[in-house]
Amino acid sequence: MDKLDVTQTMAYSTEALKQENIRRILHDVCNALEERGYNAVNQLAGYLITNDPAYISSHKGARSSIQQLERFEIIEELVRAYLKND
Repeated sequence: MDKLDVTQTMAYSTEALKQENIRRILHDVCNALEERGYNAVNQLAGYLITNDPAYISSHKGARSSIQQLERFEIIEELVRAYLKND
């Protein structure tokens, strides 16, 4: 059995971790909004356009979670995901 060399330096991408965090938060926020009966797309669009956190329900900590992110980072990730699937 090969043993893992724990002395070897491992590289990881902070950008990939950041993107995954944004995706996870967006999914959690969407789920919280939908549980409350809101149209998640409309609510997120309103938030991104106005920066008014009232568009995001506080249910399950969704409002505080999304406010941890910069709006431009959310928009970048949404555009990246859209173009990847296009």
